[in-house]
Amino acid sequence: MPRTVDYYFTPQSPWTYLGHARFAEIARAAGATVNVRPVDFGAVFPVSGGLPLGKRAPQRQAYRLVEMERFSRHLGIPMNVKPRFFPVAGDDAAKLIIAVDLHDGTEAAMRVSAAVFAAVWSQERNIADPAVLEALAAECGLSPKRMGQSQSQAVQERYEGYTQQAIDAQVFGAPSYVVEGEIFWGQDRLGFVERTLNPSISSAT
Repeated sequence: MPRTVDYYFTPQSPWTYLGHARFAEIARAAGATVNVRPVDFGAVFPVSGGLPLGKRAPQRQAYRLVEMERFSRHLGIPMNVKPRFFPVAGDDAAKLIIAVDLHDGTEAAMRVSAAVFAAVWSQERNIADPAVLEALAAECGLSPKRMGQSQSQAVQERYEGYTQQAIDAQVFGAPSYVVEGEIFWGQDRLGFVERTLNPSISSAT
């Protein structure tokens, strides 16, 4: 029976960028439904005990860069581990993704999410700039109305609601893939996600 995955992330997350295409393919192959859920981790961290990047210990920050380089090489995904526009606010990008999901559906939301991730981590573009977001939407073939719609009260309420859903689901980091209440944190856990969505893989290995 096809399953549903709640996909929690922030638009500026490097790990979400590294795993996004693989996750999309895994979900597609399994016939799973994806609920696209951009989240404000600024609200999640105080509840979960997480720290913003700049407040983490220096050795943790340094190791993060090492791991990003490793996974970029391993996966063959281009990545600038110290992009020009990072740290960067992700709220407007998150709300654009939500607006696209509302008006164009999951596939379009996944597509514009991919464009946003690549903008930060491989294209040196500022996703906090409305002009950049408008350009990304246009490049994805979306209506120019989406940027205006992204600032609506309905979208803001969804953003806040998704953030609360993440907290209620005990999500604490991005990306998190939640399948029937089971959390898989991090793009390096996608093998487990795949096996959960497609049990025949587990039985064959």
